[in-house]
Amino acid sequence: MKSPIPTFPTLLQRFFTQRLMQQKQVSAHTISSYRDTFRLLLRFAQKRLHTPPDRLAFEKLDAPLIAAFLNEMEKARSVTVRTRNLRLTAIRSFFRFAAYEMPTHSAQIQRVLAMPAKRFDRKLIDFLTRPEVDALLDAPDKSTWSGRRDHVLMLTTLQTGLRLSEVTGLQRQNVTFGAGAHIEVLGKGRKQRAVPLCKSVADVLEAWFDELNPAQDDIVFPSIRRQRLSSDAVARLLKKHITIASNACPSLKQKNITFHCLRHTTAMDLLHAGVEQTVIALWLGHESIETTQIYLDADLALKEKILARTIPFDSKPGKYRPDNKLLTFLNQL
Repeated sequence: MKSPIPTFPTLLQRFFTQRLMQQKQVSAHTISSYRDTFRLLLRFAQKRLHTPPDRLAFEKLDAPLIAAFLNEMEKARSVTVRTRNLRLTAIRSFFRFAAYEMPTHSAQIQRVLAMPAKRFDRKLIDFLTRPEVDALLDAPDKSTWSGRRDHVLMLTTLQTGLRLSEVTGLQRQNVTFGAGAHIEVLGKGRKQRAVPLCKSVADVLEAWFDELNPAQDDIVFPSIRRQRLSSDAVARLLKKHITIASNACPSLKQKNITFHCLRHTTAMDLLHAGVEQTVIALWLGHESIETTQIYLDADLALKEKILARTIPFDSKPGKYRPDNKLLTFLNQL
């Protein structure tokens, strides 16, 4: 006996509860993003088709309607191309799920899945230089509780490269001190990774725990009310400290510094230290090594080093001189 073809409301509910939550176990951030996408899409469809969401038929969600929705997002709501593409990603995910549940609508589904993402100009990333990092870490008032928290939060982020959600959700049980000190993170895509802590950062973090005295499941960097910091709260505290740090380091005024720039700074610091691109990708928890390529693109200093090794077109190549054997041996240690 064939199972009945689900209605669109039933199919959408299964997509969230079965596909995203149970099977893929995506993060709460992904659930919220996909939820917002379908809220906007259903309101657009109701306005365009004069049909309430709970009576909407699946076949009405065709490629022309979705294309019109995405165009409306760009024009009426003035969203960026990146946000537009994120909305399309959520819709595609739903239609891939629908392909298993609604095989009779395969032609409609394939047309939606074939919709391309929109191209956009990719700007070079912003990151902090070492003097800018020093000025930022000196900005918090360490005589106050919140100042000490902010200092440790930024210092830990700059050394580990954790994402905002990973930092604000960090618990005491995720941090290990002593030999092999490290932080365990369940990051994007539910990928678990361990990020090492250098001794100086581990010492500062351990001193913060002595003051905070957290239980194993307590948040490491809580609000004054001992709750998890919101993304807006972190953005405000970072903006406050950047304003103070800009007085000591004026170059900060020329940059658009977000919390994610601290993560970029970690990657650039590793790159300058000679760490391989594959290791940086593992350190930051990148899905693909191609994501790490943005740091190579932005690293002008590394490009200058490569340029210094080349022979200018208007000069004669010098005679090859092998390295001293003893120096070669030492360099390989």
